[in-house]
This record gives sequence, C-alpha cells and structure tokens, in this order.
Amino acid sequence: MKPSKRLRTTEDEADAPAGGREEEEEEEERGAVDVSIIVPMYNASCWLDECLQAILHQDFTGTTELSVFDDASTDDSRRVVEGWRERLEARGISVVISGHNSAQPRGVGYAKNKAITQSCGQYLCFQDADDVMLPQRVRLQYEASFLHPNSLIGCKVQRVPEGSTERYTRWINTLTQDQLATQVYTSHGPTVVMPTWFGSRSWYLKVGPFDEGGKGVPEDLLFFYQSLRHGGGVARVDQCLLVYRYHEKATTHSVTEETIWKLRVDFLQERVLSQWESFTIWNAGKQGRKLYRSLSPTNREKVKAFCDVDENKIQKGFYTYEESKQRPKPKIPVLHYRDASSPFIICVKLDMTAGVLEENLNSLLLKEGTDFYHFN
Repeated sequence: MKPSKRLRTTEDEADAPAGGREEEEEEEERGAVDVSIIVPMYNASCWLDECLQAILHQDFTGTTELSVFDDASTDDSRRVVEGWRERLEARGISVVISGHNSAQPRGVGYAKNKAITQSCGQYLCFQDADDVMLPQRVRLQYEASFLHPNSLIGCKVQRVPEGSTERYTRWINTLTQDQLATQVYTSHGPTVVMPTWFGSRSWYLKVGPFDEGGKGVPEDLLFFYQSLRHGGGVARVDQCLLVYRYHEKATTHSVTEETIWKLRVDFLQERVLSQWESFTIWNAGKQGRKLYRSLSPTNREKVKAFCDVDENKIQKGFYTYEESKQRPKPKIPVLHYRDASSPFIICVKLDMTAGVLEENLNSLLLKEGTDFYHFN
C-alpha cells in the first residue's frame, strides 16, 4: 500500500513529546512505510536541490518517505524543500516537513530526533542536507539491513572537494569488516560515519534518542558507543553510495578534540582495559604519555611498559609520571617494541609512517582486537 501523501509545515513543533506510545499510534494511523529518509536541516539552501534531486532518483522500489526537520534556519531552506514536494510525491515519496523558529538552533541531535519522531518508516536512512546519495543507496542498505539486524550500516564515500581529509576518507573506505568493530577507539570516531548510517527504527528506539546537548556535543559518537554497549553490530556496504561534502560550516567542526579524547579514553577503559590485567602503550612520546595520564589510577597500574622505535626515548629507560602524588613517583620502563609484550594499545597515528608501523605489527604476528587495539 502506498503511504498517504502529506506535507506538514508546523511552524513550531519544538515542544511535542518525542517517541513513546504517541509516536506508535500516529504511525499506525498514517500507515508505516519501508524507509524514512531522515534529514536534519539548518541553513542548507545552497545544497538542498542537489540533495533532493538524488533522493528523487533512488532506484528503491519499496515505500519511502522524506522527513525533514528545520532547526531554525534563517535562510530559505524550508521553502526549497517545499518546492520539491510535488516532484517527490509524484514518485510516491511522501513528505513530512516541520521545524521551529526559535532564535537559536537546538542542535543536530535534537533535529534528528524530531525528524525521526514525525516519520513512520520501519527503517531509517540518515542523510545530511549537504550530502548527495547515489541512486542505489537506499536499496542496497535496505537489503544489507536484513543480513545485519540490530546494526548501524554504512557505506563507502566519495569526499568532495577531492583530496580534502584524504587520510580520513581512505580510513572510512578501507576498513575491513573486523576493523569496523576493533577501530572504534580512534580519533576518527565511528567506523561507519554518521552521514552514511542506515538502521531499523526498532534499534533506534532501543539505543536512542540522540543526545540533544547541541553545539559541541558529538551526538553521533555517543549514539555509536551506546549502540555497541547494547550489543549492536557495525556493517558497511562496500560500494560508494554517498558524496560526502567537506566544508567549514559542518557541525563536526564545533566539537573539540578534548571532548572526543575523553569519550574515547572512557570507552577504551570500559570495553578493553577492564578485561586486561596488564598492557603496553606503544608510543613513549606525547600521545602515549597523554593516554597514560588520562587513565584511571587502576588502569595506570596495569601499564607495564611503554614501547617505541626511537632510540633516544628507549635509552632514557623510564618515563616518570611527574604529576603523580605517589612517593616514589611511578617510573614506567621504555622498551624497544621487539622487547615489549602484548597486549598493546597503539598510540601511533595510522597511515602516517609509510607502512612502517603496520610492518612492525605484522612482524610480531599480532592479531588486532586480541593482541592490540589502535587508539590514534
């Protein structure tokens, strides 16, 4: 059955309740669709035509709706989306548009939650207003969702402008299926990036909602970690299904490195270090020492050594934790990596040593996710 065609243009739905039984009743009344494309929107008018044209040209044959929530845009974003209503509905894509006109935006987490609450799809396809989906995106991720229930499903991306964030893009596109689960502690963030996410509504309701703290809050990383805590999977369609735009106005730029660092350290301690009796930090330099200082006292005591390839650091013999209130102050041995023992937390940046780090790890016949985890 085709979903009813509708356009909602409520001026301010900001205080409507999110989720729960009311959402389910509204869903039953409207008739659920297969996939809701979830678009949080804030001052995106210059990108919207390209974004919506791509949604119009999806080759998915199931039922689809577009759910847009406007987070107090001051440009004509809302008018642009409304201008696409007839074309979208002519293709059987129902349209739900709402938003608020407060003086300030409430943040991308809030806008995502509102767009989801007003939607009725059994599956959710997250789409940033400044990105462009390829024609097969919804179809292929929908098919993958049956193979990977209770998972966040991503895809490969094409970054524009070409060459921007080259290392990050290569990482997104080349992680193995195992590494999608093991490299969740690196500074790159979620191993399937938020603008590519696809998953079931039921999983969102179990894990979510997104954090609504607003600017400076990494709502995607918080949700990603929460999904993993609930036993959720991570999967990727190994085709490029999204043109992923890089620009200075992107909301990711509002999140500080220190905020991300603390979340990563806490998650590493919770998921990995709590299971280990002792371990070695691979890198006796700045990043390795910072990780050591960031650990809880219990986990600092588990650090049996630092290891490195730098002879100058190795010859010093020890790292002294000067900030410690213990007397005598803790002194941690610094060893050559061949003399150190696993498990390791690797604090050397990936893809920055011309393959030397990877060769060294391979020479020790170590298994990622058992003998070592990447942190940087």
